[in-house]
Amino acid sequence: MTRDEALALMHEYTPSDALRKHMYAVEAAMRAYARRFGEDEEAWGLVGLLHDFDYERHPNAEHAPTDGHPSTGVRVLRERGLPEASCTAILGHASYTGVPRESAMAKTLFAVDELCGFLVACVLVRPSRSLTDLEVTSVKKKLKDKAFAKGVNRDEVHQGAAELGVPLDEHVRPVERSLGLGAT
Repeated sequence: MTRDEALALMHEYTPSDALRKHMYAVEAAMRAYARRFGEDEEAWGLVGLLHDFDYERHPNAEHAPTDGHPSTGVRVLRERGLPEASCTAILGHASYTGVPRESAMAKTLFAVDELCGFLVACVLVRPSRSLTDLEVTSVKKKLKDKAFAKGVNRDEVHQGAAELGVPLDEHVRPVERSLGLGAT
């Protein structure tokens, strides 16, 4: 699957501008980590771009492991030829599927997914609303504030860094940079 094909599929399934922006952010973070790990940047970027493409069309509020998001979407991706390693990573980003995150790609997708949304939320409440002055200390402080960005699962942010084997500071910085955020 090419990026153009993935982008067309994402746009076909995802009407929400906010969700599209989230997927672009996760794509950028995945590409940055692929470069850092010496992996296939294109393959990792596609996983980030497609990981939530079915979220609106096939919601899964009950967290069924084999129905709805992401399982329904992965069936579509398999039909379109996305490699199995990529499909497994997408399934693993939702803990409720029970699919273990064994590859670096799968661990990274899980690690950057919640963090990307959280970083964008942090920027939007800054007085400057600037993408260039967000600091790791500010992010960590906001993570402790349970009233801020309530939809972000803080446990998953911390678990993602732990699964990658990096301290949270070292995880936040490259994701910030990949999004054009922060100078830290």
